[in-house]
Amino acid sequence: MKAIFNKVVIAESQETVVVEGNHYFPFTSVNWDYFTETSHHSTCPWKGKASYYTVKVNDEISENAAWFYKEPKELAKKIKDHVAFWKKVTIEE
Repeated sequence: MKAIFNKVVIAESQETVVVEGNHYFPFTSVNWDYFTETSHHSTCPWKGKASYYTVKVNDEISENAAWFYKEPKELAKKIKDHVAFWKKVTIEE
């Protein structure tokens, strides 16, 4: 699977974890040059507190387009050290 933003692959892995229709990419598969952690957070009742990254590629920015769980709850432990995407980031095989 590939996460693509502004025609650039920002993450690629054959070992994503799918939860609620979202592909969570291992941290090791992400090109961190394009990411900046933000102060935005949200909460999922069964996964826990999500933190976000803004993605920037060639001056194109998508704020809070990637999310992850620093300390996921027990039911979501398989997505620890993984990141998922939305907004202008597309996921392709």
